[in-house]
Amino acid sequence: MHAWLCENPTGVDALTWKELPTPSPKAGEVLLEIKAASLNFPDTLIVQNKYQIKPPLPFVPGSEYAGIVQAVGDGVTHLKVGQAVACLSGTGGFATHTIAPAAMCMPLPNGFPFVDAAAFIMIYATSHHALIDRAQLKAGETVLVLGAAGGVGTSAIQIAKAMGARVIAAASTDEKCALCKKIGADETINYATANLRDALKELTGGKGPDVIYDPVGGDLAEPALRSIAWRGRYLVVGFAAGPIPALPFNLALLKGASIVGVFWGEFAKREPKANAAMMMQLAQWYGQGKIKPVIDRTMPMAELKAAFAHMGSRAVMGKLVMVN
Repeated sequence: MHAWLCENPTGVDALTWKELPTPSPKAGEVLLEIKAASLNFPDTLIVQNKYQIKPPLPFVPGSEYAGIVQAVGDGVTHLKVGQAVACLSGTGGFATHTIAPAAMCMPLPNGFPFVDAAAFIMIYATSHHALIDRAQLKAGETVLVLGAAGGVGTSAIQIAKAMGARVIAAASTDEKCALCKKIGADETINYATANLRDALKELTGGKGPDVIYDPVGGDLAEPALRSIAWRGRYLVVGFAAGPIPALPFNLALLKGASIVGVFWGEFAKREPKANAAMMMQLAQWYGQGKIKPVIDRTMPMAELKAAFAHMGSRAVMGKLVMVN
């Protein structure tokens, strides 16, 4: 097998494509032949030693992937050799093969392409948990999605529309705004050229959005929170812009608003039954055509460093997927 090995977490340039012995699965594990692996923001952080999870060295990055079961370890009964699965295990995906925890593998129904499957779990689970579980989104409410053309942003648009909400998508270019409209957003704001607060005031008749979905952080957070509706819910999803904003608590007080943390990974660990039910619903929605990952492009696994560079340019719309 071949894999991108991180032996020194100083950044993408330190990764090396190496030939390694193909491992055998232990109890509770499966060996997967990887067909596709998506690039996610945490993959950038983990190779710089900046992510909250710091795997022992050396490790193979790549948190989310899909492939075919090649061998199963003792005690694995729900998966079999030859079965197609998707997995989000945090590491191991940027390779030709990997050992995956069987419990984290999601069997794929017939007709679920590997590229879509590799770009599915993280973004849709995050957005479903955020909007439906944490924000308790109701039909007819207005959702503002920041960073709306990215992976989680596009998934948030689709899930909010599936719930019957009105969606205002905010992104940094007209091209990204056009993509958001194409996948269901009702209105868009280019926050590179428009004043976010003024645009939200106009689009909501002064009421403001009921739910703000924020995977970006940075300078957009405070103006967004200042615009929130009475009893609004501000979802803290991530900080793709880099800086973690310091929000004035009096803004939450004045609007009777809630600032709500979203950590899907911890939810999945602490509430596995609820997470399993959520994933089942998401798979059904995919089958019904309600949700479908937006794929910016696919690239050969050997071109991982170029893919990281493309993601770093902030030009990606949807998800980047590496293929073997």
